Amino acid sequence: MYTVVTGAAGLIGSNIVKALNERGVTKIIAVDNLTKAAKFKNLIDCEIADYIDKHDFIERIQAGHFDGEIEAIFHEGACSDTMETDGRYMMENNYRYSCILLDWCQDQDVQFLYASSAATYGASSVFKEERQYEGPLNVYGYSKFLFDQVVRQRLAQNPSSQIVGFRYFNVYGPRETHKGRMASVAFHNFNQFRADGKVKLFEGSHGYENGGQMRDFVFVGDVAKVNLFFLDHPEKSGIFNLGSGRAQSFNDVAVATVNGCRQAAGEAPLTLEQLRAQGLLEYIAFPEALKGKYQAYTQGDLTRLRAAGYAAPMATVEEGVAQYVEWLQHNV
Repeated sequence: MYTVVTGAAGLIGSNIVKALNERGVTKIIAVDNLTKAAKFKNLIDCEIADYIDKHDFIERIQAGHFDGEIEAIFHEGACSDTMETDGRYMMENNYRYSCILLDWCQDQDVQFLYASSAATYGASSVFKEERQYEGPLNVYGYSKFLFDQVVRQRLAQNPSSQIVGFRYFNVYGPRETHKGRMASVAFHNFNQFRADGKVKLFEGSHGYENGGQMRDFVFVGDVAKVNLFFLDHPEKSGIFNLGSGRAQSFNDVAVATVNGCRQAAGEAPLTLEQLRAQGLLEYIAFPEALKGKYQAYTQGDLTRLRAAGYAAPMATVEEGVAQYVEWLQHNV
């Protein structure tokens, strides 16, 4: 029996493939779109049984080529560009594709674990997996929101096979080099500091309590662990927030990134105030294109995830970014 990972060459998908490998699982079908070929590098140190293009895979699924051969699908593939304005493409790629896979998994009694998003909450200040708190701000968030509604309908029908949706918050960590502008703040901070000796942040990065932005940043290693926890518990279904459970400022990310770089160079860590005083941290105007389409504050409520039995702690920004910077020093 095969395990399928869609979006296998992406950030979360490739980390799930690697985590499966670390368990000794190599009978993996990696599904992705390598039109932007740089993503292949994320799978170089991974073991898979086959690679199939995303369009070929859906055609083969519908033609019955994999009937009875797949145990579980981790559906991580999606257009995650929150600035994408082609709604038709977004809905076809994120919503319709997901519906086809869900139907097939239900018919075949295959575990279906998929990527939802905290973008479903939009400008809400409450981040619980409940309909009244949801209101996406862009078509990406809407594509995820709409599919979640389909899943809720299926769950209400008491399906025999597992369906699990993960509302990812701000995921960062190894294997996101290909993402360009959509890569994490930590990744951009690292490259800025290495190139210019300083980090630039948007105005308002100091913290939500002072009128700025704070986000729930979650380390991709924790994301992979949660996915595998539910793989091990096929009796558990539902839609779950997957974040760190805490809101931290963009300043926190910048400080952790710079100090990770300084540690690698044998230099002592600096405080936020010291970084600003020494010109190692600067602030720039917030882009007009993001105004009204951007979540200023997110903090995942992990009550439902904990109630499902996942008890492991989530890395703080300081812990996760330190691990990430060490990886970046050796791999980018």
